[in-house]
This record gives sequence, C-alpha cells and structure tokens, in this order.
Amino acid sequence: MSAKLSGPGSTRTPGRGPVGPGLPRTARHHAPVTATGLVVKVVLLGLVAGIAIWAAFPLVEAEKWVGLALLAATTAGLFYLYLTPRHIPAKYLVPGTLFLIAFQVFPVLYTASTAFTNFGDGHRGSKDEAIVAIQSSSVKQVPGSTEYALSVATAGDPATGALVFLVTDPATGVVSAGDADGLRRLDPADVTVGSGGKVTAADGYTVLNFGQASARSQEITDLVVPTAGGALRSSGLSRAYEGRAIRAYDAGCDCVTDSESGKRWTADEATGSFVAADGERLAQGWKVNVGLENFSRVLTDPNISGPFFGTLLWNFAFAIGSTGFTFLLGMAIALALHSPRMRGTNLYRVLLILPYAMPSFAMLLVWRDMFNTDFGLVNNLFGLGVDWFGETWSARAAVLLVQLWLGYPYMFLVATGALQAIPKELTEATSVDGASPWQSFRAVTLPLLLVALSPLLIASFAYNFNNINAIWLTTEGGPFPADNPRNGATDLLITYTYRLAFGAQGAEFGMAAAVSIFIFAIVATVSAISFRNTRKQEEVYS
Repeated sequence: MSAKLSGPGSTRTPGRGPVGPGLPRTARHHAPVTATGLVVKVVLLGLVAGIAIWAAFPLVEAEKWVGLALLAATTAGLFYLYLTPRHIPAKYLVPGTLFLIAFQVFPVLYTASTAFTNFGDGHRGSKDEAIVAIQSSSVKQVPGSTEYALSVATAGDPATGALVFLVTDPATGVVSAGDADGLRRLDPADVTVGSGGKVTAADGYTVLNFGQASARSQEITDLVVPTAGGALRSSGLSRAYEGRAIRAYDAGCDCVTDSESGKRWTADEATGSFVAADGERLAQGWKVNVGLENFSRVLTDPNISGPFFGTLLWNFAFAIGSTGFTFLLGMAIALALHSPRMRGTNLYRVLLILPYAMPSFAMLLVWRDMFNTDFGLVNNLFGLGVDWFGETWSARAAVLLVQLWLGYPYMFLVATGALQAIPKELTEATSVDGASPWQSFRAVTLPLLLVALSPLLIASFAYNFNNINAIWLTTEGGPFPADNPRNGATDLLITYTYRLAFGAQGAEFGMAAAVSIFIFAIVATVSAISFRNTRKQEEVYS
C-alpha cells in the first residue's frame, strides 16, 4: 500500500520520505557548492582574515584589548557562519547588519559621545600630548644653542606630504630625520651629505629644492621636533637650532610655568585647560568629558542660543516652504496635464522634468550667478536692481525660489503617479451628484493624494531641513550681521553646525555634535507626529 501511495518510480525509505534511490537526506536541503562559489567564498573569507589581521596590530599597539577581543569574536563568528551549512538566513542578513553598524549605528554613537566632550581645536589629544605641545611651542634660541645644517624633505608628495627635517650634527656628523614624533638616526649608507654638512639625498625621502621649500615656509617654521635637550626648530630654510623651552610643566603643582615672566597656569581638569589666576587659558588643552555643558550652552549662552533659536525658526520656514511650494506647484501641473482635454502632454512632461535631470549642485551655482546684483540674469531680465544676497528677506526669497525650481519636478512626477491610481469612478460619482470641479477635488482627489504622498512629503521635509547644498552653494549662509560672522540670515542649523565644526574661528566638534543631536531630535519628533497623523488619515480613507 505504501508503494502505491508513493507513486510509481519512487521509493519510500523509513525516515526519508519519497526520494530518489541512494540520494542523501541533506541533498533535499542544500544545493551543491560549485567550484565558482567555493572560490568566491575562499576569496571573501581571505579578505575578512586579512582585514582582521590588519586591524589587530593598531589595537595591540594601543593596548585596546576590548576592541581586539571584539574583533576576534566577530572574525571567528563570520568564519563559523560561512564555513558551515547551517543558519542560511543569517548568511544573508549578517553582511547588511555589519554595514548598517559600520555606516549608520557607529557614526551616530560616535557623534553622540563626542557631544559630551570638549573635542575641538586645542582639545584633541591627551594631557601628556598637550604638555609636550606647550613646551615645544615655547622653544626659543638661546646663547650656546647647537645649530645644524638643515635639509627639508618629505616621504610623500613635495607639495602636500608630511615634512621631515634632515639635520647633520656639526660635532659628530651624524645625520638624523626629525618630525613631530622626535629624531631618528639614519644609516650613513642611506644618505648623501654635501658641502657644509647639508643632506642632498636620503633613501625613502624626497629632499625639497629651494622653490618647493619656499612654498611651504610657514609649515617649516611651525614644525617643532622634540629632542632630549629641548626641541629643534628651523632658522630659515638651511639651518636649524636646538632651543630651550621657556614654559615647563611641574607635576608637583600640576601647572605650567613661564621661566621668563614667572606666570603660572594651573591645570583645570573640568575644562581640559591650563588656566592662569587672571583667567587666561593656554591655547593647547586636552580632551575631557564635559557632561551636558555643550547642550547647556546651546540653550543658555546668549552668543549661541540667540543664533540657534533664530536659525531654528528660519530652518522650519525653509523646510516647510520648500516642501509646500514644490508640492503645490508640482500638484497643480500634474492636475493640468491629467485633464483629458489637455493635448501634447508627453512633450510638456519631458520639458517639465528637465530640472530634475540636471545635477543639483551645478544648477545651484548657476542660480547663484543668475541672482548676481550687477550681471545676473534675473535683474537684467526684469530691469531690477535688487541686491538679492545682500539683504535678509531677499536672500531668503531667492533660496526658496531656487528650491521651487529644483524641487517641483519630483513632486510633479509623484503626483502624476498618484492621480493615475485614483479610480475615475470616484470623481465621476461626485459629478453625478452635482459637485463642482473644486468640490470634487477638495472632497475626493486631494485627500486621496495626501494619503498616497504624505510619507514622501515627510521625507522631503526631513531632507530640506538638512539641505546644506541649497544654502552653502548659493548664499553660504549670508548675509551676515556685522557683529556675528558665525551665523547668517539664511543659515540652516546644518550650515551653522558646519561652521561651528570647521569655521575660521576654530573647530568645536563637541559643540557641533551637540547641535547635531538637537537637529536629529527635532526631525525625529516632527516625522513621528506626521507619520502618526498619516496613519489616522489612511484609516479614514481606507
């Protein structure tokens, strides 16, 4: 009976089910591994092993044992996962998860952790590194300082590579290479020394000629090479001296003292700075945790909170205006071309989406020139003399107009698709009931459009809220008030944050990270509320 139930030509083996004669059970669950697949697997796992080994050495050198253990566990887990036939779903999910952690989760966590520190210019390294930098920068030439013949070299490109001093000791003739990490003695067989002890060639280095060195004279002047007796600095482009630091650190008082003036700066661990009795701080400090200080400054410091809240209001106006105006114009055009009485719709559609097909960054630069006061197309075409980017409201109007031109094609395309998805029977029914076209649009078409397009409108709002290109490539945040060059009339929070992080006044990465968290919280809150209302709207019209 079992043979009949199994069907002709099959064999039922206890515990196996109807399978071919001699076919192993695992063949029903796993496809055979091809030679190509095996080669790909070996290559990819080899890359994983190579990257793990490459990453392990810096972790060992820095004694980051937790990171090393995490690296080893992750590598072992990947090898186990892809060398066994089990856990098929995980084989596809793990790569995406790792990329998500590397490119999304880790940057967010790092930004959040930075927001609780004073990380920035002058506060980048440890306290020991700050002390070395303070002492090295105070080096001066004193009577009896040893002078060396100097050649400036680099291990990379002559124009951009890291600079190295090649110096010859006048007493011993020993040639050394020096950089910010100190002096290293070179093998005499690897260098060629010319007249006067000047190095003319060295293995592994490119000696700069006079023109190349002159072009980087400021970098050469700023380079300080720590030595056992003080520090080495350049005196012109061909000589160097070993000077003495006039500022020295005293561990007993945890302070830095100037031997010439006698002034003392005591370490302030809360701010990561050396502070004098009169409140003066040395420029070089160290990175420390400052808790909620950055967040408090954003809300309470008049120099930051004033620009922050003013910028926040304009940021909302820009995001809402950019999204709303482009939606209204795109929808209006889509409605016009959706009319059955309209002719040549295909041609119009091609012409109307041209702005969407062009690179936005290039068009932003073109529009910036079109709004130029003297030779811009807008003023010349309409006979105006408006200084578009020189006044607050004209600059804001200009960026909104540019966004309208760049953004309406997208809204036109999505509105066209949504309109075509609305059943004609609904609008025809309203006409039969005697409704006017406006009433039909307001009661049927618009609500259904909003149900379909609300998620896209929310995404567009979030994008425009952080649309750095729209501002940076047109107004650069200006115009700026005379008393505040850090915050302009058209600045968004993202451009304000960028200027805080990379501005000419010095980078404040901790403060910029705190502002970034505020931006994230604002966008997340608005998006959450909007999606909640969208779900309610869908329930009404579903």
